[in-house]
Amino acid sequence: MSEPGKNGLTYSDAGVDIDAGNLLVEKIKPHVRSTRRPGADGEIGGFGGLFDLKAAGFKDPVLVAANDGVGTKLKIAIDANKHDTVGIDLVAMCVNDLVVQGAEPLFFLDYFATGKLDPDQGAAIVGGIAAGCREAGCALIGGETAEMPGMYAGGDYDLAGFAVGAAERGQLLPAGDIAEGDVILGLASSGVHSNGYSLVRKIVSLSGLAWDAPAPFGEGTLADVLMTPTRIYVKPLLKAIRETGKLKALAHITGGGFPENIPRVLPKHLAAEIDLAAIKAPAVFSWLAKTGGVAANEMLRTFNCGVGMIVVVAAEDAAQVTSVLTAEGETVFALGRMVARGEGAAGTLYKGTLTL
Repeated sequence: MSEPGKNGLTYSDAGVDIDAGNLLVEKIKPHVRSTRRPGADGEIGGFGGLFDLKAAGFKDPVLVAANDGVGTKLKIAIDANKHDTVGIDLVAMCVNDLVVQGAEPLFFLDYFATGKLDPDQGAAIVGGIAAGCREAGCALIGGETAEMPGMYAGGDYDLAGFAVGAAERGQLLPAGDIAEGDVILGLASSGVHSNGYSLVRKIVSLSGLAWDAPAPFGEGTLADVLMTPTRIYVKPLLKAIRETGKLKALAHITGGGFPENIPRVLPKHLAAEIDLAAIKAPAVFSWLAKTGGVAANEMLRTFNCGVGMIVVVAAEDAAQVTSVLTAEGETVFALGRMVARGEGAAGTLYKGTLTL
């Protein structure tokens, strides 16, 4: 029997494994190195990550910062034991918010918190984060792994991401010349992206389908299709911004859908008139609407419904901008136009019907 005050407890006895944390760092170093870019070529492990704006080619930059998470899409990753793509979602939700302001994403940091650290699971998650960073052209320069027994149950974990970008002074979006008659272009989403998953999970529960059941609306299992990563629009949009100089505004369609996100980038005297008939909603949204009995208006304010990003351009520039974005792999379609906004009217107006 131990003497009082000499029971020999260790941090490991309390549920925190320092060795597992060190092993994770070693496993993720190759992923981190794969994201190096001009301005960032250091190793992880210091007290802070460094970035050299001058080496990145900026003369008089304004920094733009964004942070986000993945939400309850993580619960599907945990329940389906599929952890290699949620990191892409984490990066996408941050860097898409940077590019809508005309900024080039430069570097990224992540926060990964879990109840019990599994180095292989952690490495799969960070591998996804690195993949997202490569796709966005930003460097993963640091992060934090927190093992917190008692805070998270079972295999639960949470992710948060932090991204910083830059634009030369005077080149930020939205521009000040958005006008009535300007055209709104839609860029297709890759699926549900990372919003509305509490409702998605509720609908799946109602359906009675297991995560490994064949998806009724696509190839692969239900989990595979619902875990499709959020599309990263950074490189095509930066190319269109720099090559044409014609983009007036961009809006990332995330939580809140069209009615919440589009008005954020518009002057108060204008509204976005969206032609719902122009949207070809992927089959997943039709299944969610039908299985959950979700009304069209609720779909439009919860999900992207197939439109992950909108672009505002002058009517005469729409063809040029569409051509550049299409050449970069985007699916682009005319979605609507800018109209005068009446006193007390909504910032997003609809015509036509959404086909679900």
